[in-house]
Amino acid sequence: MAATISCDVAIVGAGLAGGLIALALKARHPSLDVRLIDAAETVGGNHVWSFFGSDVAKRDRWIVERLVAHGWRQYDVAFPAHSRTLDQTYYSIESRRLDAEVRRVLPPQALILGRKVLAVSATAAVFADGDRVEARGVIDARGAGDLSALSCGWQKFVGQELRLSRPHGCPRPVVMDATVKQIDGYRFVYVLPFAEDRVFVEDTYYSTSSELNRRAIVQRIERYAEARDWVTAEVMHEEAGVLPVAMGGDFDAYWRSGGAKTPKAGMRAGLFHPTTGYSLPDAIRLAAMLAERTDFAGADLHDATYRMARAAWDARGFYRMLDTMLFKAAEPDERYRVLERFYRLAPDLIGRFYAGQSTMADKARILTGRPPVPILRAISALRGKSGGRA
Repeated sequence: MAATISCDVAIVGAGLAGGLIALALKARHPSLDVRLIDAAETVGGNHVWSFFGSDVAKRDRWIVERLVAHGWRQYDVAFPAHSRTLDQTYYSIESRRLDAEVRRVLPPQALILGRKVLAVSATAAVFADGDRVEARGVIDARGAGDLSALSCGWQKFVGQELRLSRPHGCPRPVVMDATVKQIDGYRFVYVLPFAEDRVFVEDTYYSTSSELNRRAIVQRIERYAEARDWVTAEVMHEEAGVLPVAMGGDFDAYWRSGGAKTPKAGMRAGLFHPTTGYSLPDAIRLAAMLAERTDFAGADLHDATYRMARAAWDARGFYRMLDTMLFKAAEPDERYRVLERFYRLAPDLIGRFYAGQSTMADKARILTGRPPVPILRAISALRGKSGGRA
């Protein structure tokens, strides 16, 4: 016979967003019966997540401080005509650290892993074997909804953690190395020095196609390492992903695609930066907001998560406009010029941009000066966008 599990809050999806919510709720409400559910056997999947120090408000740092595996005081960028070191903190979280912390904080019965969920509502989740979870509130954090409701370009990547036979000599992260050959849109390599002989190398593309040719990209990572005179002794970790870069679309249709009345988190809620596709800063903000609540009824959780996601979407039209110009006004092999120009601006402005908190003065500064894309093509791209929903 099918079994029913009862609890206060069930989080379906044990990725970054789901894991952070579980940790935040348990920290603020120790007696709350929280269940974290996923088809995988571990929390967080197989990922490295990074963020700028300015991405996270001081009041919210308690949520991630135990998760940070690596930190640096500066980072580099490199373009064909411009290189720079920025005095801004940068941090990385490894999924295995998230998994360990969730297992430390939550009791064993709170983790329901290795079990696929077929259906989710505001108060219940049904497993593939017929068992179910019934809760005061259920939060769906299983990843993106129907992205066809949005107009998207794509940020796609393959990353490898390499153990080298000798020190790499890279003192700090290289957030963008766009001196590489431009292929399939805007291409750059991202480098994180984890230890003297360990480095994470990610080959990234801003492309109009979501197709990911893993084999070709891995070969490019190998050539990049060889060009840096790095001799790989072992590939310790590999991950790949395709993230949406939103230019517009119907947010409410996207929300409904993941369950019209179901509370949501992470990509499923549309909580990601339109230009980078990254969801970590929003995931922390959502976890902090939910942790301050005392009412966890499903309908109320739905309204709270929808309001936050809708407000974020409404506030980020500027970034979607820039994305439209990047993808529709710039020639693919010339897109790097947009970022090259951007990285000549003030570090604080750059930090606010990545945090999704650009001021009006920031926006004016980004748009002033010699445009990095043909002005007539930019106007045409924006006119085309105005015909649809932003």
